[in-house]
This record gives sequence, structure tokens and C-alpha cells, in this order.
Amino acid sequence: MGFRVAVVGATGNVGREMMNILAERDFPATEVIAIASRRSIGQIVDYGDTELTIVALDTFDFSGVDVALFAAGSSVSKEYGPKAAAAGAVVIDNSSHYRMDPDVPLVVPEVNPDALKKFAKKNIIANPNCSTAQMLVALKPLHDAATIKRIVVSTYQSVSGAGNSAMDELFRQTRAIFVNDPVEPDSFTKQIAFNVIPHIDVFMDDGYTKEEWKLMAETHKMLDPNIKVSATAVRVPVFIGHAEAINIEFKDAISEDEAREVLRSAPGCLVIDKREDGGYITPVDCVGDFATYISRIRADNTVKHGLNIWVVSDNLRKGAALTAVQIAESLLNQGLLSAD
Repeated sequence: MGFRVAVVGATGNVGREMMNILAERDFPATEVIAIASRRSIGQIVDYGDTELTIVALDTFDFSGVDVALFAAGSSVSKEYGPKAAAAGAVVIDNSSHYRMDPDVPLVVPEVNPDALKKFAKKNIIANPNCSTAQMLVALKPLHDAATIKRIVVSTYQSVSGAGNSAMDELFRQTRAIFVNDPVEPDSFTKQIAFNVIPHIDVFMDDGYTKEEWKLMAETHKMLDPNIKVSATAVRVPVFIGHAEAINIEFKDAISEDEAREVLRSAPGCLVIDKREDGGYITPVDCVGDFATYISRIRADNTVKHGLNIWVVSDNLRKGAALTAVQIAESLLNQGLLSAD
């Protein structure tokens, strides 16, 4: 049995990764359709060893499509997601638009695969924010083992999370500094080259940014509404790969050795935790990989049951594209997806 799969936003960073991952994981697709805006008509994108020609979203008929992976932003998902769903496609959306919709499951397969059973109400499934996805892959097994009460997380997020133009800006600014040219911020509020910016997305009334709010709200929806979450999201001059320093307070006792063993056996997690020079993972090390890496596991002796961990993942893969494909795979494995 094979499936017709549409990738909406196929020319973007995440869309291209979706195409790569569909091919790498041998998703049972009889046809993959690369879709983007009208200005991209005729462009070529790779799907494994095959080249696909972009077709226009505004005239595309989703009838007969089994799975539609959306990676084109909230406004596109808002307009075209319901159209694809009404035509019979299961929409897996990477934007923020549907994440807090009570009728749309928000899913990371390693965290809450059972939530997929509720997708039929709108025929839409949402991916969480990239930083939430990797955090919860690491936290779910620890929560199961000792019940998390409180999380304090600081994220160090690469510029690829802000798109192609942001990656170009980091490159341009880095070069400009070396050749003594002017540095002009565009995608970011301040210079990003050789700098860090404690500001991702818009500011909210309580002083947190929307990116920080997403970490809180999505954790409550996917993992446990009783967990207290405080987040600080920082943009760093890294092209690909998000890192997170996470402080965790548990209800029950859990030692660092117990946590290490729990994480080593958890799906999607890879523990690299040697207390020596280089015995940890950095964003450069994770690029192109599927895993969520956990390093620097150690006790926090300032609270009764506390741990600190360092979590790193490729944000374009696990943070977005891989999770979307894994959702489609999980639908198959649960018998929730069938070809027309």
C-alpha cells in the first residue's frame, strides 16, 4: 500500500528536510508532490535520488492526497490547511496556527502518540515548536520516572529557526565584520554575528516572548498541565541546531545515575555524557542527525529533587521535519491512516 504525499512549503528549510526525511526513512509513498507559492513554480527540489518540480499551492487540488505536510507558515496553514483536510488529506502542520486548538492534537510521537486518535475531528495534526519538541523528548521519560514539578529552561536557538533570510544575515554580518563593512540588522533586532539576542518572537504583556510562552503552553498541552514552566529563549550565532539548559525539579527522588539510565533507554534520546573535555554534544555535532542528545546530567543540590541537563538537537530535523514524518509513520503504525 502506498500513499500520495504533498509537501507544502517544499522550497523552505523545513520543507526540504521533509523531502529528505521521507526518502531517507522510506516512507511508503507512491507519489510525493512538492508545493510552494506561485513565485516558485518550475523550481527543482530533491526527493532522494529524484528531482521534483514545484507546483503552485493556490491552484493545487488536494483530492486524492493522503497526507499533506505543511511547512509554509501560519498564514498558509490557516488558509489552505482546512481545504486540504476537507479534500480528504490528513494535514500535519508545522506552523503555530493550530497548536492550541482544542480540537487539534499537538503531538511528538515519543511523547504523546495516543493523542493522534483525536485527529479526525478536523483532519489536522499539529507539530509543536522546535524547542518544545526536543525538550519534551528528553523530559517525558524523566516525568514518567519521577514526576516533574517545575522546569526552568534557557534555550540557545540557531538562526535557521528564523528561516533562510536569517541564515543569510548571519553569514553576511560575519563576513562584514571581518572585512570591516557596516553591519546592518534586518531579520533580527540587533546584530546576530558574534552576539546573542534574548528575544525570539514578539513580546507579550507579562514580559515573556511568544517563543517562551510556547514552551510553557505546549508543555502543558502535551506532557502535564500541572508542571510549572519558566523559559528564556535566546537566539545565538549558530546556523543549525538548538541547545537547551534545563533545570528540573521532581516530585520523587531520582539520582543523576538513574536519570542517565532512563534516558539511555528512551526512544529518540541519545546520552553523551562524559565528564571530560569534549564529553558532551554541541549544535555542530548534531546537524543532520535524528537524535535528541542529552549531556551534562548532574544533580541540582539547591532543591530536594533536582537535576540539570543539556539538550541539543537539529532543529530542522527533530524540531520540525522529522517529527512531522514520524507523526505520519505513527498514524500508519496505529492503523489510523489508509490510502484512498
